[in-house]
Amino acid sequence: MKLPLIRPLITLLIALLLAACSPSPKLSPLPPDGVILAFGDSLTHGTGASANQSYPAVLAKLSGHEVVNAGIPGEISSTGLKRLPEELDDVQPSLLILCHGGNDMLQKLNLSQTEENLRSMIREAQDRGIPVVLIGVPKPGLLLGTAGFYDKVAREMNVPIEDEALADILRKGNLKSDYVHPNAAGYRMLAEAVLALLQKHGAL
Repeated sequence: MKLPLIRPLITLLIALLLAACSPSPKLSPLPPDGVILAFGDSLTHGTGASANQSYPAVLAKLSGHEVVNAGIPGEISSTGLKRLPEELDDVQPSLLILCHGGNDMLQKLNLSQTEENLRSMIREAQDRGIPVVLIGVPKPGLLLGTAGFYDKVAREMNVPIEDEALADILRKGNLKSDYVHPNAAGYRMLAEAVLALLQKHGAL
């Protein structure tokens, strides 16, 4: 094998080994009265289902914790970044679940800026001592898959990420209300996936 071909393979192998050896981010156990803040856009709000069928409402029932739904339909990440500090100060959550950026992709905004906005939102919480969980949003297209920048941000900021559930849900017609929103059954699956992630990383 020629040297120019070997170098990219070695680089890829090193990257895979580093990813495999990276410690999984841990979350502190939520106190019994700990409040979870679910922050985002229409996916958090629960568009496509009733209020008590949104993923935050279902997560509250499954986890036994209060989950504040701070989702605003149509919001882009730059607006969310401006809104988040007040929400954090008002709610004083023990955990932030962040699901944002979908409208940036739908509006074809600069995704490098979306990526930086997500980092800044995570920092806003971490600077207050609030742990963060990230939910990855699928990039619109024929073959739905979570946009790559979510995993990149999660690695850089050392936060747990649920990066498969939404894409899996929105690939199935019986789990969605339209091409970008789950229905009640889809939101339940998302809540169950987030619950499993919180259990895996020690919050519950």
